[in-house]
Amino acid sequence: MSKPRPATGKSVGREYFEAIVVALVLALFIRTFFVQAFKIPSGSMLPTLQIGDHLLVNKLLYGVRIPIVGKRYFDFFGPERGDIIVFVFPEDPDKDFIKRVVGIPGDTLEIREKKLFRNDQLVDVEDEPYAQYLDQSKSKVPRDNWGPEVVPPGNVFVLGDNRDRSYDSRFWGFVPFENIKGKAFIIYFSWDGEGNSIRFNRFGSLLQ
Repeated sequence: MSKPRPATGKSVGREYFEAIVVALVLALFIRTFFVQAFKIPSGSMLPTLQIGDHLLVNKLLYGVRIPIVGKRYFDFFGPERGDIIVFVFPEDPDKDFIKRVVGIPGDTLEIREKKLFRNDQLVDVEDEPYAQYLDQSKSKVPRDNWGPEVVPPGNVFVLGDNRDRSYDSRFWGFVPFENIKGKAFIIYFSWDGEGNSIRFNRFGSLLQ
């Protein structure tokens, strides 16, 4: 004979409500400090990221970022060259941008006729196999010719992989560490809005 459950004094509705509240608080905590999902709205990171890709971002890698305050703590690891990061757009705090880090503090960067130079060394195609150039003209400033400038302490310089179609550090400057939300590391879903089809082949793709 089974024993009756002790009365808790709570209604079924209240128990469901408390469970939902706990789940929401836990989800908000994880989203704030650990992992957050983002969707790619533009082609500035082609061919690496497609419009309609949904990403997960590691928000703990560079330290704990406190929302609103914008301060970062336990930042034992800083952004590295080649990292794809999500950050608060310096010109509009209500927007998040995603770009690739090409310069860290102390790097001297220059762009000459679309070619990136780091510390007076050409960064060639073997170092940046993801970089894409579609416009053959080489006369636009600052897109094709920029610098040289030194990346200041506590900042990074970022570019889109689609170099001729990206609004990035060439136009508006450096990204402060405190603006960085995290490092994008995997595509968990992808949707082709134009063709209204799911790109199953992109599921689970690790970002490099």
